[in-house]
Amino acid sequence: MEQITNFIENITTAQLMDIVIAVGIVLFFRIFSGILSYIIIRMFKIKEKKAKNIKESAFYSPLKIFFIILGFYLAVVFLKAPLGLTDDIMIIAYKAFIIISTIAFARGLATSFTPKSSFYKKIKEKTSKDVEDSMFDFVLKIIRAIIYMIAGFIVITALGVNLNGLVAGLGIGGIIFTLAAQDTAKNLFAGVIVFLDKPFIVGDWIQVENFEGTVEDLTFRSTRVRTFENSIVNIPNAIIANASIINWSKMEKRRYRTNLCIELDTPLEKLEKFQTRVQEMLQARDAIYGDSIIVKFDTITDNGLNVLICSYTDSIDYNSYIAEREDINYKIMKILREEKIELAYDTKTVLMKN
Repeated sequence: MEQITNFIENITTAQLMDIVIAVGIVLFFRIFSGILSYIIIRMFKIKEKKAKNIKESAFYSPLKIFFIILGFYLAVVFLKAPLGLTDDIMIIAYKAFIIISTIAFARGLATSFTPKSSFYKKIKEKTSKDVEDSMFDFVLKIIRAIIYMIAGFIVITALGVNLNGLVAGLGIGGIIFTLAAQDTAKNLFAGVIVFLDKPFIVGDWIQVENFEGTVEDLTFRSTRVRTFENSIVNIPNAIIANASIINWSKMEKRRYRTNLCIELDTPLEKLEKFQTRVQEMLQARDAIYGDSIIVKFDTITDNGLNVLICSYTDSIDYNSYIAEREDINYKIMKILREEKIELAYDTKTVLMKN
């Protein structure tokens, strides 16, 4: 505090003017950072006529930050001689300028590799339609990770950390870290395998071991699935890569199947008529594949006559499938009642000796 007071008391008119100019430099770059950023992006997007689209560019905000930081740095450089700033202060100012600029541009570059960016949309339009969005998303995540890693190395170097010494100094700590990171590495490589094998994509309904739901995202470490209870479960990619995956979304048709046990004393004529009516009912349904219908007198059991009814429906969606199955069940029960056929129950006769 005393040093600041002495500086104010001993400041000259020339130094005061230099400070005013330095403040003016800061304000200039602060006020015109948006305009300068707009001009630079405009140079690369000559065909773009909407100012709104230019301002929504991934590099617009990083460029504004760059020009604001540049204003502060130039102001410090300008004041070095008039105020006699030390080399240590200049080095700190330079490092701060490099680090903040690096982070800003890394963020802008990473943002340009997101599904919402115009770059992504252009690449998507030029590629084959057979390539799923999940494939693009996974590749973009890898690119963003590489960008941030490079930016991290630049920041570490700017801070004066010797990377060679850092790597050499890991020693036993590096071994411990490697052992601790084995599961992460397994999940990462498993994620690449899942990505290349493509057993599912985002939006598919899958079942993996005890987990079932809709895939929401595929990350380096895990796959995020929203269950039918509306909860989120993150399944490690290592588990998915080694598990049997049922992809219900890949179904081309669903099977309807039921077994009816009819009383043993039912006349065969009634049984045959019942089978015929069920066959005709299924044939008349638009959602049923006609060549897949099976209505057969399957087996004779101790309890009754077993009739197998089986067919495939094009109602793949679960809700529509349930509705289709319910309607078929109603129709079958109606035919049973009209033909006065009773279903058998699991009964046992016990003989008692006196």
